[in-house]
Amino acid sequence: MPGVVAVAGLARPGFDPQSPLAVRMRPRSLDELVGQQHLLGAGSPLRRLVDPAADGELVRIGPSSVVLWGPPGTGKTTIAHLVGTSPDRRYRELSAVTAGVKDVRAVIDDARTARDGLEQATTVLFVDEIHRFSKAQQDALLPAVENRWVVLVAATTENPSFSVVSPLLSRSLVLTLRPLTETDIGGLIERAVADPRGLDEAVTLAADAREHLVRLAGGDARRALTALEAATGVAMGRGSDTVTLADAEASVDTAAVRYDRDGDAHYDVASALIKSIRGSDVDAALHWLARMIVAGEDPRFIARRLVISAAEDIGMADPTALLTAVAAAQAVALIGMPEGRIILSEAVVHLATAPKSNAAYVGIGRAMADVAAGRGGPVPMHLRDAHYTGAARHGHGIGYVYAHDTPHGVAAQQYLPDDLAEASYYRPTDHGAERGMAERLARLRTLLGRDG
Repeated sequence: MPGVVAVAGLARPGFDPQSPLAVRMRPRSLDELVGQQHLLGAGSPLRRLVDPAADGELVRIGPSSVVLWGPPGTGKTTIAHLVGTSPDRRYRELSAVTAGVKDVRAVIDDARTARDGLEQATTVLFVDEIHRFSKAQQDALLPAVENRWVVLVAATTENPSFSVVSPLLSRSLVLTLRPLTETDIGGLIERAVADPRGLDEAVTLAADAREHLVRLAGGDARRALTALEAATGVAMGRGSDTVTLADAEASVDTAAVRYDRDGDAHYDVASALIKSIRGSDVDAALHWLARMIVAGEDPRFIARRLVISAAEDIGMADPTALLTAVAAAQAVALIGMPEGRIILSEAVVHLATAPKSNAAYVGIGRAMADVAAGRGGPVPMHLRDAHYTGAARHGHGIGYVYAHDTPHGVAAQQYLPDDLAEASYYRPTDHGAERGMAERLARLRTLLGRDG
């Protein structure tokens, strides 16, 4: 039937040496699964689903169908294959890209026949990218899941709360797969080099080549193994049994980014980004942003730096810059990568092209310096809290002028301590919106009886 793949012999001890490295290295048990330790504890739903004998009958594991939610290359397809490897199970696969409602119903009919006939086998149905199924296609799965005609294993890279219909979701257990760490990817690459199913030590991997492959994988195991296989081909093609950084770069047609997230380069590149924004060179700022993104820098770190830059270097010259930076930080946290790069780029362009002023930053520095030096006497009596009973007896609030009762909404009274009565901390520039601020501030200080 179109769109359906029947896979036999999943547990066979051998493998096709012509298969892609990622296929050959596919875990044969949960113990070989990279990462996802939060799902692999003894007696966990995933372990019981893969090995129902460990907990009696399959019906005892709770929801017999699962939705696997996680980024690409984190093991969703592998888990589905492992669920389908038991001798008494049949494995069927549907791709949401190519299958229709007729394909779904055909698989279900076939599963019922297998369950009720002489075979008496349980069918495991893997639906990849279930978020691409329409509501009608998902609804067609409901009877099979409800009556356990199939054990549904659905995979999605999108939040199932929004991409899977509620009736199907309520009948399934959602398992969240986390992105693989660099340690996970590094271990996987090393295993692939040594394992007889993989490269069987036919090559050695240079340290910088390994680092490059780990970084470019972006937490995707399949991408890491595909790049490793390609790099090995490049090395062997030039007659060498050592995979170098140049081989790794050539294999994926991407230059290695000289960037160490835990070393000096991490701070150097971040510094270059901020200084380019401060210097209003938008092209340089975008270059350094690209370096950080391509190197896999945490986008939240970048966003935090942009928020600081907006306040420190732009300030009141363009008050909307901080709004943009904060919105970008929130949007990146909501959306994630890779789309987050667009949001970060928009924020960088705004900040780099905005007029600049550090007057607010310098102003708080001046004020804090006075405080640190011990300047600043008691709070003037008329400014003290006068809301509690007896405050007036101590002179609190007496003589205070309510600003809204004055003609200009500005009450001419002393607000600073006596020894700092004439202090001037905020000194606006004539850049951008701060030019108007300087004029307004001069008028305000005149109304307050201060010469600024």
